[in-house]
Amino acid sequence: MTDLLPTPTTTSPPPSARRRWLRWAGRVAMLGAIGVSAWAFRDQLPDAAALWHVAAHANPAWLAVMVLSQLASMAMFSRVQRRLLRAGGVRMSLPRALRITYAGNALSTTLPVGPAVSVAFGFRQFRRAGATPRLATAVIVVGGVVMNAGYAVVGLTALVAEPYSRSFAITALAVLAGATGAFALLWNRQRAAVSRLALRVFGPLLRHRLVVPVTEMWQGRGALRLSVRDWGVLGLMAVLNWVFDILSLATAERAVGVHTPLYAVTLAYFAAQAAGSVLPLLPGGLGAIEASLAASLVAFGALAVPAGAAVALYRLVSFWGVVGAGWLAWLTIKIAEDDVTRLRLRRAFGDLGSALYAMSQTTAYAAPAPRPPDSSESA
Repeated sequence: MTDLLPTPTTTSPPPSARRRWLRWAGRVAMLGAIGVSAWAFRDQLPDAAALWHVAAHANPAWLAVMVLSQLASMAMFSRVQRRLLRAGGVRMSLPRALRITYAGNALSTTLPVGPAVSVAFGFRQFRRAGATPRLATAVIVVGGVVMNAGYAVVGLTALVAEPYSRSFAITALAVLAGATGAFALLWNRQRAAVSRLALRVFGPLLRHRLVVPVTEMWQGRGALRLSVRDWGVLGLMAVLNWVFDILSLATAERAVGVHTPLYAVTLAYFAAQAAGSVLPLLPGGLGAIEASLAASLVAFGALAVPAGAAVALYRLVSFWGVVGAGWLAWLTIKIAEDDVTRLRLRRAFGDLGSALYAMSQTTAYAAPAPRPPDSSESA
C-alpha cells in the first residue's frame, strides 16, 4: 500500500529506490569487469578446445584430492574464527561457522566494495551468535592478522626452498628475526621509554581521523583471552589454510600430467595473488589470476595447454565452486534471519516453503546458546 502514497517532496530518492539502483550498478560493474578482463587477457590464454580436451581427460583421483584440499582450506579459515569466538566466551557450531565463512567469501569476491560488505556481514553474524561489539571486532581484527601472518610464513618458506632466492630469503629472515628479538628485549627492559618514543613518533598518525577506527579496532583485541597454546593452534590453522589452497592448485596440475615442484607452484600462487590485488576492481581477480598462474607455471617449465587446463580446473573449484556454495550459504542465513522471506516462501511453495524455513531455522541456531556477557558493554 505504501506504493500508492504520494512521493515525498525531496531531492534524494527513497531508500528502496536507492538500494535498487546500487544493486543494479554493482551488477553492471561486475559484468563490465568480467568483460574487460576477458578482453585484456584474450591473447594470453591457450586454445579453448585444447584446454577442454586436456581437462576432460584429467585423472579423477587427483581431481577428488583437489576438491578435498579446497574444502579443507575453507574449513581452516572457519576454525580460526570459531576458536577466536570461543576465546571470548562464545560458542559456535562448525556448520554455522562454515556457512558464515562461505557467505562472507562470496560477498567479498563478487560484490563492489566486497571486503567491506563481508566485514560488516561477519560482524553482524558474530553479534547474532552472542558476541559483544568489542569481541566481534576483535575476532575480525585478530583473525585478519593471524591469516596474514600465515600467508607470510608460507611465502617465505617457498622463497627459502627456491634455489635462486634462498640466500636472500634467509638473510631477510635473519634480519627480521634479529630486529624482532632486539625490539622484544628493549620492550621488556625499557617498556615505558619505548612507549613514550612510539607515541612521540606515531602519535600524530594514530590520531588522524582515518586511522582512529583502525586504532580502536586494535584496542578491542583485549576482549580475547588467548593462551600460548591458542596462538600456536591459530597460527597452525592459518598456515594450513594457505597450504591446502596451494595443494589444490598442485593437485590440479597432477590431474592433467604437469609435475611442477611444489615450491614453484607456491611462488606461482603468490605471483597470481599479487596480480589479482593489482586490479582490485576485478571480482576475485578474475582474468588476472588465471593469466598470471598460467604464465608462471609455463615459466617454471610446464607446457602452455596443460598449465592452462590445470589453472582452469583449479579456478573452477577455488573460485566458482566456493562462490556458488557461498551464495547458497548466504541464502540459508538470509532465510533464517528474515520473517518476510518465510512469507514469500510460503506464497511461492506452500507448505514446502514453510518446511524449508523451519529447517533453516533449526540448522542456523543449532549451536549452544552463549552465556550472557559479564561486561556492561553489551547491555
